[in-house]
Amino acid sequence: MDKLRQIQTELKAPKNQRNNFGKYNYRSCEDILEAVKPLMEKYKCTLTISDEIKELGGILFVEAMAIISDGENQVHVKAQAGIDPNRKGMDIAQSFGSSSSYARKYCLNGLFLIDDTKDADATNQHGKESTKLAPKQTPKSENPWLNENTPEYTKVKGYLAGGGDISKVEAKYRISKSVKETLI
Repeated sequence: MDKLRQIQTELKAPKNQRNNFGKYNYRSCEDILEAVKPLMEKYKCTLTISDEIKELGGILFVEAMAIISDGENQVHVKAQAGIDPNRKGMDIAQSFGSSSSYARKYCLNGLFLIDDTKDADATNQHGKESTKLAPKQTPKSENPWLNENTPEYTKVKGYLAGGGDISKVEAKYRISKSVKETLI
């Protein structure tokens, strides 16, 4: 669809949000939608986004689908995000909403070819260090980020549920405020 290619080329969705704890900028789903609306009007296209809650192997997730149409042709993209209904600090609606926003953001990233290679999520090694050093040899600033929906996060969550010490986790990982809140 030629109109989609034009929108992909012209779209500028800056990272207007700031995570002060993690010291990085990011863009939200809302930022992308705000940036794309004028282009949708310019090229006479419509964009719809929907969510569907699914389960696979006992794990709940939301699958978002974005559809762009010019009235004759349409293109759709899907993205998924896990849901933790027992997430600390959030009620169940907030947990589902958070996962929905995450899935929608990455769905829009795929549809509009938004490159997030400089985001903390993209540059994070997710606990896979290129060189193996003893934990005390690794400066804290070089520790990997602990992100939700990763095997490391699940392991840490189990460790803490069994009475583990958060300070030991913080010595091994860099943890954002929001992730720490979900763990405590």
